[in-house]
Amino acid sequence: MQRTLAVVGVAFLIHLIPLFLPRNMPEQELAIARATPDAQQRVAVLLPLRENAKATGAELREAAELIMEKAPAEARILLEEAKKREPGAVESQLLQARICQLERMDRCVQETLERAVHMAPQDARPDLLRAEMSERAGDLTGALEALARARSKQPQDTAVGLRYARLLSVTARHEEAEAVMRQLEPQLSNRELLLQMGILKTRAGRNQEARAFFAQAVGEAPGSPVAHYHLGMSHFQLGDVDAAEEELRTADRLDVSNPDALAALCALQIQAARYEAARITKMDLERRFQDRQELIRSACRMDR
Repeated sequence: MQRTLAVVGVAFLIHLIPLFLPRNMPEQELAIARATPDAQQRVAVLLPLRENAKATGAELREAAELIMEKAPAEARILLEEAKKREPGAVESQLLQARICQLERMDRCVQETLERAVHMAPQDARPDLLRAEMSERAGDLTGALEALARARSKQPQDTAVGLRYARLLSVTARHEEAEAVMRQLEPQLSNRELLLQMGILKTRAGRNQEARAFFAQAVGEAPGSPVAHYHLGMSHFQLGDVDAAEEELRTADRLDVSNPDALAALCALQIQAARYEAARITKMDLERRFQDRQELIRSACRMDR
């Protein structure tokens, strides 16, 4: 016990060392802010960086990003200084658009994104940010248009293609989504392609086809918790509760740090009126994931 306490004490002192070192380097302030959960303390640490001649535009932007959720006005001050030090940085415009959105300044968001596009016509990031903001606001048409522009600028970007296919399927444009996914086939592993095709078929309501894709994904990668999870959910959609339970338990065994499979199992057991089994699953969740009480309450609600 004494040895353990000594080790903990030494580790604690090591973490305190940065607080007592001379602090004239921006990276020191950023490191302290990252380790500080309190928003006002972060502001107190980071706002003086606007007067630090050693701070780069990138460091000032990171400082602004660290405080923008709780202190957008102070974040804007840091961002304005970043713009002075790096006048042509598109990253500053993207961050400004996000701050404007936090402040509910829609016109500022639009003007800033347009300025970013003008500064870097072939950069897909302004379109991707516009797509994200539009989707969050419920404007799926606007999000699709922005993603289409981003994809035209980065046709080989797998992540952009996957986002575009997903949104096409969400908006019930299932054939177009599948066509995009087939175009991405050379860039995806076989397991990932099978999973993505299964997800598209699920959104289209074609559950038999979805299950076939997920079963192939499990065969391709039997150690994949994600494949087992999706196969379990597709079994349940088709009314095979026993098979669903088996696959979700397998997904849980393969990734014991992720509560999603057990949470889904609890919800499915309740829907199937297997209340005693759901009670046991809930107890397991509460024992293993004490910090995820909201997820557990939502998944294991009995009043469905």
